Amino acid sequence: MKTSATEPTRPAYQLTDGQIARLKSLDGRDPDTDGIPEAPQANWATAVRGKHYKAMKEAISIRLDGDVLNWLRSKGPGYQTEINRILREKMALEGCDHAGQSR
Repeated sequence: MKTSATEPTRPAYQLTDGQIARLKSLDGRDPDTDGIPEAPQANWATAVRGKHYKAMKEAISIRLDGDVLNWLRSKGPGYQTEINRILREKMALEGCDHAGQSR
């Protein structure tokens, strides 16, 4: 079975039964944040949501009409990125999130 670049890789080591039990005992608990100071409000003045988000890319094969492909290629290098931009724009118009799920 071929694996996709978007699939997480397995660690080179196995967790021990004790480590697994410890992780399971932490499930549902809130982390102790008492020792972490609040960030100053000024830190958020220039914050931008999603600035560092980068979607995982996946190579596919797609059939396009010749005239459509020629038009995209005529725009210069990056026509595949342009296809992605056009599809993402259409996805946003239909109210879908980054995972393609309707909101």
